[in-house]
Amino acid sequence: MLMATPAELAGDRNVIARAEAVRTAVADASGEIERTRRLPPELLDTLHGAGLFRLLLPRSSNGIETDPVTFFHVIETIARADGSTAWCLSQAGGCAMSAAYLDLPVAHEIFGDERAVLAWGPGPKVRAIECEGGYRVTGVWAFASGGRHATWLGAHCPVLAADGSPRLDADGQPQERTMLVRSADVEWTDIWNTVGLRGTASDQFALNDFFVRSDHSITRQFDRECREHGPLYRMGAGTCYQVGFAGVACGIARSALDCFVDVARNKMPRGAKNPLRENAVVQSGLAQAEVNLRAARGFVLQSMAEIWKHLCAGALITVEQRITVRMAATNAIHKAREAVDFAYNAAGATAIFESHPLERRFRDIHTVTQQLQGQLRHFETVGAWMMGVEADLTFV
Repeated sequence: MLMATPAELAGDRNVIARAEAVRTAVADASGEIERTRRLPPELLDTLHGAGLFRLLLPRSSNGIETDPVTFFHVIETIARADGSTAWCLSQAGGCAMSAAYLDLPVAHEIFGDERAVLAWGPGPKVRAIECEGGYRVTGVWAFASGGRHATWLGAHCPVLAADGSPRLDADGQPQERTMLVRSADVEWTDIWNTVGLRGTASDQFALNDFFVRSDHSITRQFDRECREHGPLYRMGAGTCYQVGFAGVACGIARSALDCFVDVARNKMPRGAKNPLRENAVVQSGLAQAEVNLRAARGFVLQSMAEIWKHLCAGALITVEQRITVRMAATNAIHKAREAVDFAYNAAGATAIFESHPLERRFRDIHTVTQQLQGQLRHFETVGAWMMGVEADLTFV
C-alpha cells in the first residue's frame, strides 16, 4: 500500500478554504434552517457562490472535480456549523457525478446553470416502461435530500418492456436506470417531519406516466456508460457518499465536543461540590471520546488517501478497497455518535433545551445513524467478506 503523505491527507487547501469562508454564514442560518426545514435562499446564494454544490461535478461540465479527501474536509467543515447543510452538499456532490454518464450536451443542459443541483431518492413501487425514444415513468420517490432547492431530480426505476415484462441485464438481473427530470415536473408531498437533519427537506415526489428521453437516463455503472475517465469517476459515487456522510458525522461530533468543553469549563452541577470540569469521570470520558473520534476520522482519511493514489495511477477501485472505505466510514459515523452521546449526557439538563447547540447535535447525529450509510449491518458485510463468506456487496 502506498502510504499517504501529510499533504495528501490535508487535501486541496484552496477548495477547503471555500468551506471555511462560508462556515459562519452557515452557522448564522442554522436556526432558520431548523425552523423552516429548508436551506434559506440567502444561504443557497452563498453556497452556490462558493461552488460547493459542484465539488464532484466533472470539469467538463464546469465542476471542481475535487478528490475525495478534500470532499471529506469540506463536508466536515460545513457540518461543524450545521448538519443539514452538510448533508445536502454531500448528497448533491454524489448526484452531480451523474454528469460523467451523460452525453456532454445533456450534461450541459442539466448542469450548465451555475445554480444547478440534482437530488434523488429511492422508490419501492416505481417503473419505467420502454417506449419510442425513451421511457414512460410512474412512481413515488422519497428521501430526496435537498430536493426542494434542486433544479433536477433523479428517479431510480426498474426498466420494463412495453408489454410489462422486466428487462434483464447481461447477468440476468433486472435492469435499473435513473431517470432525470426537471424539478418543476414533479408533484411534491411534504413528509419531512423528523427528529433531526430537518433542514434537508428530504421530501417525497411523484411522476405519473411522464416521458423521459433515453439520453436523460443513466445506469451509474462505470464499466457500462461512464464518459469521464478520471480517478474520481473510476471510484464511483457510492464510495464518495460514504466518505461525505462520514464527514457529516465527524463534523457534528467535532462541534459537539467543542461545545461540551465550553459547558464543562463553566458549569457547577446542581448538588455538586466541584465544577463539572473537575469531575474525573467526565475528564476521562472526554479524553476517550476525543481519541476515538480522531482515530476514526484518521482511518477514513488515511484509507481514502491511499486508495486515491492507486486510482490516480490508473487503477479501478477494487472490492477490497471498497470494503475498507465502507468499514472506515461506518465506524466513523458510530464513533461520532458515541462522542455526541458522551457530550450530551455529561452536560446534563443544560443540553435538553432546544436553544442549546448540543440538543441539535444529538438529534442530528442520531438521524445520521438511521440512514443507509450509518447502518450497523455494514459491519456484517465487512466481516463476512473478510472470512470468505458470501456477502451482499450492494452497498459497499
